[in-house]
Formats: sequence, structure tokens, C-alpha cells
Amino acid sequence: MPIVYPVGQAEWARDLAERLLAEPLSRRWAHTRGVAARAASLAPVLGDDADTVTAAAYLHDIGYSPELVDTGFHPLDGARYLRDIAGADERLCRLVAHHSCAVNEATERDLYDALTKEFAPERRELADALTYCDMTIGPDGRHLDVRDRLAEIHSRYGPDHLVSRSITLSTPCILAAVRSIEAALSDVRQAGSAEVVADSQSH
Repeated sequence: MPIVYPVGQAEWARDLAERLLAEPLSRRWAHTRGVAARAASLAPVLGDDADTVTAAAYLHDIGYSPELVDTGFHPLDGARYLRDIAGADERLCRLVAHHSCAVNEATERDLYDALTKEFAPERRELADALTYCDMTIGPDGRHLDVRDRLAEIHSRYGPDHLVSRSITLSTPCILAAVRSIEAALSDVRQAGSAEVVADSQSH
């Protein structure tokens, strides 16, 4: 039975992520808070879905928690926990399972079938929003250009690590997601500017 959130979905997600990450993985928690703040800032683009994407941002890396590690593939471990233990909304599970083009790393880990059979992809615009947030925030929670973020991941893992290979495969997907959200933000800003001009001319 799906969970009934006693508070907003994002607040519930924040509390759960903090419990799982803050003490054992403080730097990962700093990154998570930065990603969630970025997600919250997308409310003008996401509308009614902003709370769901912010919740997913808080939860996207919980699979790194020592309590949750099973396969060693954090999107799948986190999504399974949300589905099987936390009783989270299916959209949250799907967003966490597939965040930041995770299907490529799943393939590298021979977990493609497990990931795709258990969790369908979420709507493109929501998946793009979460990827944008994750891939423009560094490990310490500060904003990074997406290409600097990709370089940081390569530097941290080294050229031969499967994560680096996966990021290389995922780069076109990641860049497309970031471009999509940046374009949506630009459209919102331009619409807002046009409204201001129109309002000023009407007085």
C-alpha cells in the first residue's frame, strides 16, 4: 500500500535521505542537499511536479547508504528500498532508478535487465530535470557547469573505472537533458520579461 505522507513529499524525502546519508556519508549528503535545492528552483518550469522532482533529488543517492547497499549499483539499490521498504510513490522509484542516464551503468554492471524490468522510465521532462540537477551540482553541493561536473567524475574514478566508462556513454544523454532544462528556464525568463514590459506599457 503506498505511503501516505504526513508532510509534503519533499519533506518526507529529505528526512529519509538525511537519516540514511548525513552521518555515514556527509559529503554525499552535501551533494544531495545541493541537488534538492536546484530541483526546488525549477518550480517555474516543473509546476505541479516540482515537489516530486525535489523529493527524487533528495532520494537519488540513498542507494549509497551502507544500510542499503546490495548490488552496489546505487540507483537500483535505492529504488528497490523505496519500493520494497519505504513504500514510496512509483514515480519516485522510477526517477531514482533511472536518474542521470543510469541505464548505461546498469549495462556495464550486467544489471540492465533487472533495472528495466523492475522500473520503467519516468516521463522525459521529469527525468531530464533530475539529471540536470544532479549533473550541475558537485560533490560538495556547489554549482558546477555540466562539463566540469563530468570532468570531476572522470577525475574521481579514473579512466578505467566502470563509472567513467558509463559516464562517457551517458554524456550525450546528460548534455541533452541539461540543454532541455536550460531552454525551458530561458523560455520562462523571457515570458516573465515580456509580461513585465507589457505591464509597464499598460500604465
